[in-house]
Order: sequence, then C-alpha cells, then structure tokens
Amino acid sequence: MSTSETGQRGNIVQGEDGVFELFPLPTDEATLLSIFEDCFEEWEHLHIGPLIQGAAWEIRPPRKPRIKTHDGYATVDFEDWHFHICIGEHKGASPELAMRRQTARAELYRRLSNGKPGDWGLRLFNGGGEEQITFMLPNPFLTDEQRIMREPDWSRLDLWDRLRQKYLGLDPDPLDRTSPGFSHA
Repeated sequence: MSTSETGQRGNIVQGEDGVFELFPLPTDEATLLSIFEDCFEEWEHLHIGPLIQGAAWEIRPPRKPRIKTHDGYATVDFEDWHFHICIGEHKGASPELAMRRQTARAELYRRLSNGKPGDWGLRLFNGGGEEQITFMLPNPFLTDEQRIMREPDWSRLDLWDRLRQKYLGLDPDPLDRTSPGFSHA
C-alpha cells in the first residue's frame, strides 16, 4: 500500500474490466450485516446484483429491506422479492461446502481511469472466489435512474465516505472529487 496525503490508500489491481483500487473489509458476520444495514439506509440510491463477465444485474431496490439472519445466511427481504447470501458460519452443509458458500472476501472499491475514480462500490466474494453481490454505490455522475448528470453531485459520495470512515478508519479522500466524469468499463 502507498500513502496519500489523507492516509492509507488501497491496493491498485488490474482486473478484467479495468483498474481498481481495493480496500479490504472484515468478513465476519456481524461486520457484514452492519455494512448491509448501512448501505440499505440509502436503498433509494443503490443498485445491487452480481456483476460477472457476461451479465450485470443492476437492480434498484424498491424499498428499504428487512434483514434477518439464520444459519449464516442473511435474508434481505424487499416484500415483493428477496435474496439470501451466506455471510456467516453455515452448519447446513459439509464443512467444505459451508466454507465455499460463506463470504471470504469483502472490499470497497473504486474503478480508476487515468488514476481518477469514476465508479464506487462494495463487493463480496465466496470461498470459491465467486462474486456473491456488488453494491453499486451512489455515483456523483449518475442519477438514481442511471442517467448521466450534467454536473457532478459530490454529496452522492457521502455513503462511500461513511463506509470508509466506519470500517477502515479513513477520512474522505480528495481524489474522489477529481474525476472528470463517468465512463463505462
């Protein structure tokens, strides 16, 4: 890791779909449940779903969900539909399968273009390295309907800043407010 004027920087990695700066998060059930609750406080500004090669599920929640846990699984219930995600110790399978199902890696990320962020999010991966879910956090260049804005709304980085502060102890980074705009990967 390198150090910036505001503190710790993440790990820069070249992925299949761009350059990312990754900020690893704890993967214990209590922390992940807390992160879900924090993110869904701004449900109306989020898009969620797996982003895998060949498929991008950018689902906009219809309302704030009820979240409960049982046997390591969080059930995120929006009334009309729900999903389950294994974030804790699961006893309903063989030890090997239980370890594969459970979140093994969680990270905040920002996608970089020419060294400047243009996309912010949270991703969880299971013990097999498969993506479980991505939270596409509010973007200062996109409306809630995913339309490009004429002028950036930097207040849309508030959730990003709060998550970095609460879970990583990092202050807002001025780099986040230097991007010239949104670009597709």
